[in-house]
Amino acid sequence: MPILDQIPLEDELGDVLEKAMSCAGIGTEELAIRSGVPAARIRDAVDYRSELGSAEISRLAAALGLNEVGLCALGSGHYPLPEIGALPFCVRPLRMAHGIGTVNAYLVSERGTGRGILFDAGPGLDELMANWPGGIAGIEAVFLTHVEPEHAGGLCAVVEQFGVVAAYIPAGGHARCGRPIDEGAVVRLGALEVTTFSTPGHSPAHNSYVVRSLAAASGRQLLVGGDLIFAGSAGGPYHCERQLRMHLRRVLAAVPSDTILAPGHGPLTTVENELRFNPFLA
Repeated sequence: MPILDQIPLEDELGDVLEKAMSCAGIGTEELAIRSGVPAARIRDAVDYRSELGSAEISRLAAALGLNEVGLCALGSGHYPLPEIGALPFCVRPLRMAHGIGTVNAYLVSERGTGRGILFDAGPGLDELMANWPGGIAGIEAVFLTHVEPEHAGGLCAVVEQFGVVAAYIPAGGHARCGRPIDEGAVVRLGALEVTTFSTPGHSPAHNSYVVRSLAAASGRQLLVGGDLIFAGSAGGPYHCERQLRMHLRRVLAAVPSDTILAPGHGPLTTVENELRFNPFLA
């Protein structure tokens, strides 16, 4: 039965505005001039102190080149989330506290098996194991999207705990227990296939992974996106805004629109939903 993933979004309106200004290389005063929205109103929104009206949000979307419908929905507190339908394999989100929000790791497994593939390793083994599902006793491989502490802190402990032989990190990243994997690499583990996309931008070494079932060639796919994209937002462009936006569009164009998107923070969504509403995909 289709379900909604109803945990809070990673970003609010203020976060998106702040990221969009960073991407555009402008500050609050310049955005106020371009949009006609007073700078004090913009600062309040960024600092979560007030709510902008729909007309103001529309002007800000136009000035920043954002998706107006999605930005207005975010501003109203009603960003649409899709029903998450079935996949030909099991996906178990492992959600751990991170600041005021959550960080996600994911266990993916073939149905009826007790072994899985782990995507990201959380801040530590204790946090992972507190969320570990019953029935998964072993791990075939670990794939990290990037090596920030909240995504990679548990890697070496996971490798030791489960005796994992294959632990992959983005090429150019550095983690004692990982081996580099780059664009286009394909790893087959039982009936599951993992394809690697290099997606720097949020960080200089960042991968996204597409998982599909070899036993159900026409089945839906899973995109593990790390901090490339979230429901209603995108990762901060801390390394390179141009690269982040380029790879975001490239990867979403490379997979079917019904692909389920598993982000590093916030709820599950779909590629189709984000192409329609995500503010950064105008």
